[in-house]
Amino acid sequence: MSIIPDEELKSFGGLNLAPMVDFLFLVVAVFATLAVTKAALFDSQVQLVKVKTAAEHSALTGHQDTYIVNLSVNAQGEYKWITEFNEYLMNGVKGIQAELSKQQDLGLLPKEKEKTKILLHIDKNATWQYISDAIFSVRQAGFAIHPVYDYEEGIDRKS
Repeated sequence: MSIIPDEELKSFGGLNLAPMVDFLFLVVAVFATLAVTKAALFDSQVQLVKVKTAAEHSALTGHQDTYIVNLSVNAQGEYKWITEFNEYLMNGVKGIQAELSKQQDLGLLPKEKEKTKILLHIDKNATWQYISDAIFSVRQAGFAIHPVYDYEEGIDRKS
């Protein structure tokens, strides 16, 4: 018989999970902060616009002081650069940024990025992931983007 009981001399076989839980909480907090910060930086100045025809625009301003670029996104996540005569399929959001940079380098877009207004025409079946990717990529390129939803005329909107 000893002074210290045998139960006290046996090694403890458990695992202390408290430090792991603390570490996991810190990792989640860091990633949540990064996600909120990115959204706050790029979502702060997104505004919907009312699209006017070219005749209405020229009648109001008398001349064209801004250049309008039309982009579209469809339900499959395809981005298109829309001109008066054609639609050009873009190679993802990197393709949009490359085309904006190329057009500006060629002098087709004004050097002052604030004079270029980019309208993003949104398909009603497009998912928010494709829409937000386009908005973030254009904002990262330094241009202002305005999402536009083209609805059909004659539909009752009272509900």
